[in-house]
Amino acid sequence: MTFAATQDDLISMDEALSMSGLEYMERMVAGEFPGPPIGQVMNYVATEVAPGRVTFRGTPTFEYCNPMGAVHGGWYGTLLDSCMACAVMTTVPKGSTYTTLEYKINIVRPIPLGTEIEAVGTIQHGGRSTGVANGEIRGVADGKLYATGSTTCMVMQIVAPA
Repeated sequence: MTFAATQDDLISMDEALSMSGLEYMERMVAGEFPGPPIGQVMNYVATEVAPGRVTFRGTPTFEYCNPMGAVHGGWYGTLLDSCMACAVMTTVPKGSTYTTLEYKINIVRPIPLGTEIEAVGTIQHGGRSTGVANGEIRGVADGKLYATGSTTCMVMQIVAPA
């Protein structure tokens, strides 16, 4: 469970650095920390976390359409960036942070408006300076594949290990 956040609800960088990325993600999914603010804007939430794997669920609505009435590619990209980067986050040690260095998506078919989807990010490599993950967006009800992606994230040690 996650909750809607304001800027005042976000934890400090010092607090975030005091735990591993996995601990942070587990506490977020448990509702102890707010989810990513972008999820509020884009209508998706993190629902499951395990070492090297993160799941988000969401539903695209009309607000996320391009001028032709189809779900905008940016919605797919943002959701895949979130699930893949968060999968990398589960491997980030205490005292470190990460950021997306690059990502790529492939849209396989359009998501019909109102279709609940699940986006799963899975780690391929979690190292000291980089993380690599893949992701998929599938329909919850029918399991159809809507998009795939891959990412490389940069991992940065901020605080020296104790």
